[in-house]
Amino acid sequence: MLTHVHHVNLLVRDLVAAIAAWQRLGVTGIIEERLPGRGVETARFRVGETWIVLVMPTDPTGVPGRHLAAHGEGLFLLSLGVEALDGPLTAGLTLSPPRQGLADWQVADLDPGEFHGGALQLCAESANG
Repeated sequence: MLTHVHHVNLLVRDLVAAIAAWQRLGVTGIIEERLPGRGVETARFRVGETWIVLVMPTDPTGVPGRHLAAHGEGLFLLSLGVEALDGPLTAGLTLSPPRQGLADWQVADLDPGEFHGGALQLCAESANG
């Protein structure tokens, strides 16, 4: 079962400027991380129970870098929380192989063709996080 909107990824060209913009809205507790395997630097913070993740591509040939070049800044994907990526919910769905996301997040992308073009992903956190 879907549990909540886990996180929203927003692509940005300048992570420092993007962080400053969100800080003007009163955002605090920003966690900056790199995901070298995805070719990105990130900054994340919570709004309620949902994470907002600012994603700055560092590799123009990776998926986020190509998306930024083709579509510009803005919404990249919506990640939906689930208890597990291998549970009954995912049976019959076309998912990318699960991969390590930020923190203790395991993520798998849904096929946009099954969801009317939506850039969606499922996210499960380990019991530690």
